[in-house]
Amino acid sequence: MTDTPGWASPGSAPSSEGREPGASDPAEPADRPGDTAPAPQPDANAQGPGVKWTKEQPPPGQWSAPTGAPSPNQPPPPGPGWGGRPPTGPGPGGYAGPPPGHGGYAAWGGGWGGPPPAAKPGVIPLRPLGVGEILDGAVSTMRTYWRTVLGVSLAVALFTTTTLVVVQGYVLNNALAQVQLGSRDANPEDVYRALPDIMIGTGVVAVIAAVAVIIATALLTTITSRAVLGRPVNIAEAWRDARPQLPRLFGLILLLGLIVVGVMAAGVLPGILVVLAGGSAAAGAGLLALGLLGAGVLATWLVIRFCLATPALMLERQSIVKAMSRSAKLVRGSWWRTFGILLLTGLIVRIVQALVSIPFTVIGAAVSGDGINDLLGTGGGHPSWMSLIIQGVGALIGSTLTLPISAGVTVLLYIDQRIRREALDLELARAAGVQTPGTGTPGPVPGS
Repeated sequence: MTDTPGWASPGSAPSSEGREPGASDPAEPADRPGDTAPAPQPDANAQGPGVKWTKEQPPPGQWSAPTGAPSPNQPPPPGPGWGGRPPTGPGPGGYAGPPPGHGGYAAWGGGWGGPPPAAKPGVIPLRPLGVGEILDGAVSTMRTYWRTVLGVSLAVALFTTTTLVVVQGYVLNNALAQVQLGSRDANPEDVYRALPDIMIGTGVVAVIAAVAVIIATALLTTITSRAVLGRPVNIAEAWRDARPQLPRLFGLILLLGLIVVGVMAAGVLPGILVVLAGGSAAAGAGLLALGLLGAGVLATWLVIRFCLATPALMLERQSIVKAMSRSAKLVRGSWWRTFGILLLTGLIVRIVQALVSIPFTVIGAAVSGDGINDLLGTGGGHPSWMSLIIQGVGALIGSTLTLPISAGVTVLLYIDQRIRREALDLELARAAGVQTPGTGTPGPVPGS
């Protein structure tokens, strides 16, 4: 039985009684040509020629009006563009066709329109997304909720950039001042003496940057997920939702980092062992290069395979292992597409950062005492404080603009994969308070 009385889906067969269950009899015509006396009552199932009107008509969609008298229930004749006979089955008004409000069928040609647009309560339509729609959704989130998004990214970028400038000014400059790395007079002993300070300073900056990016990713994931539903969120609400998952997120990032480091170490280990064992230097170098290449390929494959673990952990409240398993399941069969989208996003981010930072780098080199030498990296390896501050401002602006794009693309890619595999669009439509995608009326579209 169908949900709607009197309607059957196109192409469905009639019931065993010759009528769709729940269908009502069509109304008897007011004027019947040629009838001046009550008509006889033949068998209702008679379908032969010359049968006159009866009180009980055959099932809708299986009869035609008498010659010369068009029935009010008769469907309109096929117009231009109809590709052929429409599917059989009774419908509204006694003829076969799609239900009211349906977008029609493409195979019917120009007589019907295409499918209706998907509901779009937020920054993306609730259907499988293209690459452009994923990028546009990330930019629309930043543009529509700019106070919250830029507030988070600005705070993170300010903290990271300030730390970088301070560490580079106090630690790295002092270490690099002990040795002219770009000079022919550089002494290996000076290099080894400066190496611990350089590694410590670089490690401090990397750890602080990683912590800041993790927190920003957690907050921006929550904001983007709300933006998909068209619901604004402030920084306090985003922090309240993301805070319980932060320890697991730190553990996830640490585990993924250890996996990548382990893969790279395993790749270079054979070459190092050959060199340490006194083997041929050429053989050791070749084995080392081959190991790096293989390890790099494997590490890239693993990074893409687990790239959706962060949004899975944040939005599904999963554990670390289950989040990685969810990411592997969602990426399976779409590895190259995921890789291409993330690669394109990375290129766009790097281009934007370069366009923003290059002018500040040039200005910093111009106002510095070494001028063009600082810009080319031949000014002694320790730029002045003025140059560091100006370059830091450029890095701050670039990170503020690009961090929401990177995080937004990852979240929207996760949502897109779940829509394609798990029909998440239906759940999102219900959560947003709209009808089933494709039949409901889209709500207001923020940022469009």
